[in-house]
Amino acid sequence: MRPHFLDSELGRHIQRSQVIAVLVIDRVEDAVPVAESLLAGGVDIMELTLRTEAALDALVEIRQRVPEMVAGVGTILTKQQADLAHAAGAAFGVAPAVNREVALHAMDLGMRFAPGVMTPTDIDQSVEIGCRLLKFFPAESSGGLPHLNNIAAPYLHLGLKFIPLGGIKLSNMLDYLRSDLIAAVGGSWLAPREVIAARDWQRIEANAREARARAAEA
Repeated sequence: MRPHFLDSELGRHIQRSQVIAVLVIDRVEDAVPVAESLLAGGVDIMELTLRTEAALDALVEIRQRVPEMVAGVGTILTKQQADLAHAAGAAFGVAPAVNREVALHAMDLGMRFAPGVMTPTDIDQSVEIGCRLLKFFPAESSGGLPHLNNIAAPYLHLGLKFIPLGGIKLSNMLDYLRSDLIAAVGGSWLAPREVIAARDWQRIEANAREARARAAEA
């Protein structure tokens, strides 16, 4: 039976946490310090994007050495990537768009999975395959919260929830979190690639702490 992400304990945890760090990890040795820094700042959910060769090994390191961190995998584009993410212990999977075959394959593995949506057609396709927790991407460049309100309106009775990514930052995250449509916000501003490369763990902790404080206002 395919898991229902939104109604799972993980789905409820995401809605309580409200903030997801989205990361590009270039060096495996940076994975644990990043995870520890985010945790110290109060952020305990991260999405490791499959944009570098280090991503899956970084996931394994975090799973083994920072078990308090809920670590999922993003940018899952193929069935093989879904297999690899599941084998590495990903808590969830995320895609930038709706690929029916990949999404169904990931869910058949038992993986909690959120496809990316930007149009009513995307939402239709996601609902049809049983997804109710969806990634809204790219959020800001596609019209932000006003656009999401419009495309989600025909589906309000279904109780869908969205995680916006793309252009989310400290200055606008509260606008999203105050909407009943939003489960949590995700963003790379918490641990930018260049900050990770500089090994500025204090900056990452401070970013996470600021985001948690801002989320508390919602």
